[in-house]
Amino acid sequence: MADFNKFRSFVEAQAEKVHNLGSDDLRLALTNTAPVNTDSLYTVGAFPVPAAANNYPSGGGDLAISSSAQSSGLYKLCITDFTFTATAGGIGPFRYAILYNNSATNKELIGWWDYGSALTLAVDDSLLCDFDGANGVLTVE
Repeated sequence: MADFNKFRSFVEAQAEKVHNLGSDDLRLALTNTAPVNTDSLYTVGAFPVPAAANNYPSGGGDLAISSSAQSSGLYKLCITDFTFTATAGGIGPFRYAILYNNSATNKELIGWWDYGSALTLAVDDSLLCDFDGANGVLTVE
């Protein structure tokens, strides 16, 4: 997977108890609209996403947290790999994958990945979102 970029607002939201990364409903949404690190909320108007069709779920993929723990003062969030697989008319185009907190009142943003160019999944094509199981998606010190 491409490099992780965090939204600046994530730092404040984490400090102000908006996120419980160990148990909240984290989602991964695909979009072809470039995120800006000063964005703070996930809204469909700000990030047009593929329609909930062709095996793309409304609001993006529902992620599973494999571990959420700290060791020696370093917190690490690990997420289980997720796969989007297109059916019927395909999924896309999209270039970015946005991680957001669906449990948070305002659907606060956490971070995003940039695939470098727009992608479209044709029927039966898959996109594996291969999260780093050893180093985690993000760390907090």
